[in-house]
Order: sequence, then structure tokens, then C-alpha cells
Amino acid sequence: MRLDKYLKVSRIIKRRTVAKEVCASGRVTINEKVVKPSVDVKAGDIIEISFANRSLKARITSIIEHVRKENAKEMYEILEGVEDKE
Repeated sequence: MRLDKYLKVSRIIKRRTVAKEVCASGRVTINEKVVKPSVDVKAGDIIEISFANRSLKARITSIIEHVRKENAKEMYEILEGVEDKE
């Protein structure tokens, strides 16, 4: 599955266009490599996303094409979620 689609389906990012923009701006890494939105993800990959005031590090546990909102969190495991203090 494409990275931008995975971020949307797993609800890490709510809209696919936003996920695509975040990936294209170089703020997403998979296994410590900066990636484009079209890269394929697989279970076991570690995603790091830098948002404006925080970062998120998660391990992909499963790839599911269609998932219900309440089951979306089962697609990944949060490793780090750090908020910057202002």
C-alpha cells in the first residue's frame, strides 16, 4: 500500500491530500530514510513523522485496505510521540 494511503486509512493523518503534502515536504521517514508519498509500506516498517510542534514514531503492525474507524489504531503501534514545549 502507498504511504500516503496508509497514513489516511490508519487515521494517523485525516486526509490523503494532507498526507501526500507532508510526505512530499520531506517530513516523513521510513526506517530512517526520507521517503516520497508513493513508496510502498509493509508490516514492520518504522514511520517517523515531524509535525509543526511534535513528532510521531510508530511501527506498522498490519496493512488493511478498508478498516473501521474504531479498528484503525490496530494498524500501528506508537513507539514515541513527543510534543515540543513552547
